[in-house]
Amino acid sequence: MAELEERLSRPRDVLVDDLRKLDGDILVLGAGGKLGPSLVRLALRGVAAAGTDARVIAVSRFSEPGLADALRGAGAEVVEADIADDDSLAALPQVANVVFLVGSKFGTSGREHATWATNTYLPGRVAQRFAGARLVALSTGNVYPLVPVASGGCDEQTPVAPVGEYAMSCLGRERIFTHFALHGDTALALVRLNYAVEMRYGVLVDLARAVLAGEPIDLTMGHANFVWQGYANEVTLRALHHAATPPFVLNLTGPELVSVRQVATALGARLGREPVLVGTEAPTALLSNATLCHRLFGYPDTSLGELVEQTAGWVADGLPLLGKPTGFQRRDGKF
Repeated sequence: MAELEERLSRPRDVLVDDLRKLDGDILVLGAGGKLGPSLVRLALRGVAAAGTDARVIAVSRFSEPGLADALRGAGAEVVEADIADDDSLAALPQVANVVFLVGSKFGTSGREHATWATNTYLPGRVAQRFAGARLVALSTGNVYPLVPVASGGCDEQTPVAPVGEYAMSCLGRERIFTHFALHGDTALALVRLNYAVEMRYGVLVDLARAVLAGEPIDLTMGHANFVWQGYANEVTLRALHHAATPPFVLNLTGPELVSVRQVATALGARLGREPVLVGTEAPTALLSNATLCHRLFGYPDTSLGELVEQTAGWVADGLPLLGKPTGFQRRDGKF
């Protein structure tokens, strides 16, 4: 576990150089979520390597026991707060750089009102609170429609057409952030992430667990994009330099169009199990083209083959998992 955390938070030279040129402190909202802890640690190590005196401030309710203390021990300034509370939001320190990782996805069905409050209303309050700052907001490729697999995926100019309440609320997050950025002189970057993966969760973990358990894998959503979480965290931090008015929009995912059938088969070979594949690949899928991301920030430093091999080994060894399925197979947008 410690080796994985170290790897996720190991800064590359390009990140160190960018952090050296960044003015002001970094505030991470949603630091207790899936990406938050490793992003905070990456920022801390990057700032230390850059030799600056920038503070990294981690804000979350921190429902995971011991996480707040662990981040304090790593050097972060920790604020345990629910930023949905106006007083708690107002009490946060004023900073030059804000990374917004807060979001709600699973449990949307039946609780649509809460999802919209988190994904759309709260961003407006945050944008007002940090007007004039440099802000990177994590969004999702779910704002795009399902597109033909042969198309190569949606790029940043593809018209958005979200499917389902979750995706619609995420587009609402982008629209509200944009509104207040334009009216508050706030430099904004909207990062549309498609499926960060590491050994404890993600599309590969979902597939590896199904293969190991002999559970059927539905091939209808037959293709997907995903990317190593360490790279996703790096790009999110480096995107602070690209925040602008009007907002800078970026697709963030890996370079491969990943076949679910092929990956499941590769995982099965590594796990010594024949995957149970059902259904037939649909001609469309939720796919993003991240050419702009790779042109600006380079390619991920961990290959698809490495991710498959390491995830299979992790799952086969029974090492800890986060227990948060991605739901990547859903085509109706219901989570």
